[in-house]
Formats: sequence, structure tokens, C-alpha cells
Amino acid sequence: MSGLAVTCRGLVYIYRLEGYDVVALSGVDLDISAGESVALLGPSGSGKSTLLSLLAGLLPPSAGRVSVGEHDLARATPAELQQLRATDVGVVLQGASRNLLPYLTAEQNVRFAQRGVPGDRRRVSRPSGSSRQLADPREVLAMVGLSGRGRNRQLPQRLSPGERQRLALAVGLAARPGLLLADEPTSQLDTHARDEVLLALDAVRRAGTTVVVVTHDPDVGLRMGRTVTIRDGRVGAEGRRGEDYAVVGRDGTVHLPQEVLRMLPPGTLVGVEPQPDGTVLLVPARSHTLLEDMQ
Repeated sequence: MSGLAVTCRGLVYIYRLEGYDVVALSGVDLDISAGESVALLGPSGSGKSTLLSLLAGLLPPSAGRVSVGEHDLARATPAELQQLRATDVGVVLQGASRNLLPYLTAEQNVRFAQRGVPGDRRRVSRPSGSSRQLADPREVLAMVGLSGRGRNRQLPQRLSPGERQRLALAVGLAARPGLLLADEPTSQLDTHARDEVLLALDAVRRAGTTVVVVTHDPDVGLRMGRTVTIRDGRVGAEGRRGEDYAVVGRDGTVHLPQEVLRMLPPGTLVGVEPQPDGTVLLVPARSHTLLEDMQ
């Protein structure tokens, strides 16, 4: 698998609700390198699942640019977007059962997902070493920890919740995509099952695929290598190797952490003072100083 990079510039998404315009995303700037593993965090309604849908080409951007590899999603036709999801972008919806056909076995589910791949990419590898475009369904299942003929022949309802979720990942990987998008892949799983899913996602990343997941679980974010926190429809913070950082937007805006907002509530006037050592101080204006200036 060869990973695909993701780029968003000023990405905006607006939808109508009860006669009003609702801004779900309000200028997202984001770069994800090929082969990177990223978790999108944020409270409910922050826009992270909307962002995932835009990256999948399931929603059209209202403004701005979004690209996956060489694909400009803002300019792509519906047919081109459908082709993208059939080949280069794997999508795993929230809830394992939404990704699976209940009357097919695990292996048959993966094989069925490969049917949308164009003919020139559908040659399946065999143990004999013949030329390959797609992986054999059993190889895909083995990547997510579902090896063994017994599991391959099971119907989804006969698998445990964690196994069903890993099968959903396998379906998303069936076409050997360069980008895997997964919405809440560990929700409603116990700790053991969650860790098995995370091990499967790590195996996908090590195979070269770019991985982006939406999650509410900070522990999942720590395991993904990089976190991007969406706040009020914009990138508010990023985390690298356990360290959290605020992000300066193109317009100079900075989302302050909650503990700082308690010290500097919205509406506070703040002096921004660069220091000789390269640091920057935020100095709140004192009320008596403001009164003196007004007089």
C-alpha cells in the first residue's frame, strides 16, 4: 500500500437546518503526510465527523480546498468521487454493522468490497506469487488480526464486537486504499477489544496506508501518534508524542486551552508581548489601567 497525503486550506462547510445556515466547519487548515496516523478529537458537534465526510468525498465543501493525493475533491465530479472511494480511499462508518453484509462470511464481505475496483486493478495475489493488484481477502483479514479459516468463514453476527469492528476495517482496506478513514472505530468496545482494533490500525499504518480516525477517547488519540482537536469548526490544537500545542491560524487566531480560558474569559483584553528569548507573553489589561486611559 502507498499512503496518500491530505491537504485542507480554508475548508468551509455550511448546511441548512430549519431555515437557518449552520457553519459546521469554518476555515480548516490541515496537512497530513502520506503514511501518517492521525486522530481527530473534539466534543460532539465540533465538526470532526463532518471533516471526515469531506475527506471521503461524501459531502461537498462550501468553500476552500481539500485534496487527497492528486485528487482535488472540490472539483471532482460525483463519478470521480465514487471511483475515489472504490480505489484510493477506504471509509469505515461508525458502527461495524453499517459496513458489513450480514448474510456473507468475513472473507466474502472483503471479496464483495473488492468488486467496485476497476478491472485493471482487480488481479488478486495468490500464494504462487503471481502479479498482484489487490490482496487476497485472507491477507486483508490477517492484517487486522482475523487470520484462520474458522474466522474467515464466520458470519458477522457470530464474531465478537471487537472482531466485527476489525472486519469492518478489513472491508475498508479491501481495495488497498492509500487513505483509510474510520469514524469512531473503538466506540462501545471494552478495553481489550479496543486495543485489538488499535493494533490493527497500527498494522495498517506500518503497511504504508495513511490512517485518519475520529474518536472521543483521548487514550486512542495517544496511540495514534498525532492528534488534531477540532473546536468550533476549526483546528484548535494538535498533540505530538503526548504534548499538546495550540495552533495559530492563518488569520492569527489561537484557540486557548480551557484552563487558560478560565483565567482569561472571552472578551478579556490581552497584550501580546514578544520576548527576547523567542517566547510570547499574554498580559491581561487591568481594569484600573483601562479606566485611566479612558479618562
